[in-house]
Amino acid sequence: MIIRSKAPLRLGLAGGGTDIAAYYDLYDGYVLNATIDLYAYCTIEPMNDASIVFEAADINVREEYESLPHLEKSKFLPLHTGVYNRIVSDFCGGKGLSFRMTTFSDAPAGSGLGSSSTMVVAMIKAFEEWLNLPLGEYDIANLACQVERIDLGLAGGKQDQYAATFGGFNFMEFFKNERVIVNPLRLKRWIRNELEASLILYYTGVSRESASIIGEQIEHAKRGDNKNIEGMHEMKRQAVLMKESLLKGDFKLFSRCLFNGWQAKKNAASTITNPFLNELYSYALSNGAESAKISGAGGGGFMMIYCNPCSRFKLAKAFKEKGGLVLNTSFTEIGTQAWTIYKN
Repeated sequence: MIIRSKAPLRLGLAGGGTDIAAYYDLYDGYVLNATIDLYAYCTIEPMNDASIVFEAADINVREEYESLPHLEKSKFLPLHTGVYNRIVSDFCGGKGLSFRMTTFSDAPAGSGLGSSSTMVVAMIKAFEEWLNLPLGEYDIANLACQVERIDLGLAGGKQDQYAATFGGFNFMEFFKNERVIVNPLRLKRWIRNELEASLILYYTGVSRESASIIGEQIEHAKRGDNKNIEGMHEMKRQAVLMKESLLKGDFKLFSRCLFNGWQAKKNAASTITNPFLNELYSYALSNGAESAKISGAGGGGFMMIYCNPCSRFKLAKAFKEKGGLVLNTSFTEIGTQAWTIYKN
């Protein structure tokens, strides 16, 4: 028996950063995002030799353990040990499991597409399939948040886990006492097609540590720094306006919201942008882009660029000449999935 799962990565369209507890506990958070056809993958192969093997194929790391009820936090694969410990503690009565787990992602860590949190969701989904766990979508997303934010103490928000679990275009609301509401957007097909035709992703070649950027945002929120808090408020307002723009198919408003959201986001932390990213932004505008933003926490990773579809080829060519990876995007409607293969 082999268990496989996958979970989609996401584009943060607007409001990212208002999904951190230090902000939504006081002001509520609104985030608009959409999942794309890039995935995190997980395979579990049950074994009976009282051992555990973790293999992260994309970063070429392999670790072996005894099948114990609790594993020490791994230096190189903390997400793997963190998920295992929570699954065993919550659902296996503290009894260790024996298996081989292989994981990899279509995007590198630090891409700004939520790759780490998406991997956690994929791993939980694989365990759910294998062990027949009674977990709904909100349960999986909330469990992924707890593993990262509580068990492993990693700074960050919540949108990635919910996006990977639910899939599609979603307007998410975050409230105090850990209450989350995911509102799926029913976009007309032509609107979705037009948006796909208008976007390219450019990988800046700079991976970044989102925790340090988010940590600065958390400190600003706790101190109530006016400039930073006002920036967060404006990001939230742009998320609401962008939701309306997509539902109506108003792409001039969408582009304006993308631009305004990025300007507001830069006020949330000093490390969100830098001279290199500012130069890339100017380069995009001078080669046909109408607006752009860095996906995720900022500081590097993928730049999401919006343009007239007739200008997309020229814009993509300009960025290819500059070096780096250029991707076209397709949106997905389905969240995390898992399936079982029975050997003959």
